[in-house]
Amino acid sequence: MQLLNQPIDLEPLAEHAMLAFAARVNSRELLNFCSAVVKADRRLVALWGSDERDRDEKYGYAVHVAFDLAEGLVCLTLPLASENPVFPDLSLLFPCADRMQRAVRDLTGASAEAGDQRPWLRHANWPAEHYPLRRDTPDARFASENENYAFVRVEGDGVHEIPVGPIHAGIIEPGHFRFSVMGESVLRLEERLGWKHKGIERRFVGMGLGDGARLAGRVSGDSTLAYAWAYCQAAEAIGGALPPPRALWLRALLLERERITNHLGDLGYLGNDVALAFGLMQFMRLKEDWIRLNASLFGHRLLMDRVVPGGVAVDLDARGAQAIIDQCHALTVELRRLKKIYDEHAGLQDRFLSTGRVTPHLAQRLGVIGLAGRASAQHWDLRCNHPCSPYDRLEPKMVIERNGDVAARALVRFAEISESIHLIHRIISDLPPGSIRNELRSAPGQRGFGWIEGWRGDVLVALETGADGKIRRCHCHDPSWQNWPALEHAAIDNIVPDFPLINKSFNLSYAGQDL
Repeated sequence: MQLLNQPIDLEPLAEHAMLAFAARVNSRELLNFCSAVVKADRRLVALWGSDERDRDEKYGYAVHVAFDLAEGLVCLTLPLASENPVFPDLSLLFPCADRMQRAVRDLTGASAEAGDQRPWLRHANWPAEHYPLRRDTPDARFASENENYAFVRVEGDGVHEIPVGPIHAGIIEPGHFRFSVMGESVLRLEERLGWKHKGIERRFVGMGLGDGARLAGRVSGDSTLAYAWAYCQAAEAIGGALPPPRALWLRALLLERERITNHLGDLGYLGNDVALAFGLMQFMRLKEDWIRLNASLFGHRLLMDRVVPGGVAVDLDARGAQAIIDQCHALTVELRRLKKIYDEHAGLQDRFLSTGRVTPHLAQRLGVIGLAGRASAQHWDLRCNHPCSPYDRLEPKMVIERNGDVAARALVRFAEISESIHLIHRIISDLPPGSIRNELRSAPGQRGFGWIEGWRGDVLVALETGADGKIRRCHCHDPSWQNWPALEHAAIDNIVPDFPLINKSFNLSYAGQDL
């Protein structure tokens, strides 16, 4: 098969939830394929590395690159030498690849031939020659050291720096932001993340295929459904188990409830960041009611461990279905009232409009995805572009705005809540009968992919089993990898006090990319 007219022998993988293709390539083939992806206006999904020395003495390491093409997901694997493993720098073609390449270097020692060579995850918390994802690297503890990170300096008369974080005033995740400013106007923002690194990818190694779902669901707590479903898709492709139809529809129901939960919270916090405390109180009230019903019907406020390999762990009876319908009706009424208040509040609109703008052209160049991308006219939503069951029958409407500012990102949230409510009505009315789980068995030496549109953007899980049938490698990719660099651009030419508002309008995950 030749995708993008590239002469690569692509192998179709087990088709359960989506079309996926894989191939081994050399450096020239990888670069040619990347160039063709750019010309076709398609995008890079993820990039990660692995230690293959126990399999291949000549090619000791590998870098894997996944792409979103019209035909489906394509994963190319580039074998690397055992000594001095290097791979082509892809950041000139895909700017979002830069930090992924730096993470590969910190974790495996394989490095890009060019591009930014600064550490990303290491933070001097382990020696430079210690690579956590090498198979012969022992578990060890090291004393933390002070790191002199080489931030890019902006020089000139009147230019000064404002460091923010990594520890913040509120109960939020840690991240360091270095502002170069002239007066209050931001000339440059540079992020330093990785403070949430907790060794999740190494923890996956050796786990049973069924056990990995619990860990995947805890990669990023606000996206537990998206990660668990993506992991289960990959595990089910490996084990050859297709969940019952009722289980797939229930997964969609839970995923849309997760989407609404997060959009409600974000809309409240956006109001709070412009001193509209009323908005915070009202949306947090609605969010609390929403997740309390989660706990009542499904046993967990955030729905952790409800999606399991082979299906789901919970069912929905007629009483629960009616409770959800009643709640959706009530939310629709309240949402209409609150949107009118937000639309007509002069102070809020003054702060939202034109603030933190990412133009459609810039968003395309940076590869911005998810709700932030759709607010900048990027037509990417897996539920529409590559729908898995039951989205191929639900046919959700993709919400698109063009202005790319805080106001546009708020409008996307309002509209997506309404669309999710519509989908929930459809799911409940058409929910098929039957069982909710099939048995899943592992298979040795197999690989599978899971790809789900979470509330923030698409989540990818690449899973591989070893000869013993246990997990050999599991890479979880958060959409925040693509969108954090866009936040740096969104802050330019805005005033420093608007940064919390801009940051919240993206609401990116630290934990999701600091694996």
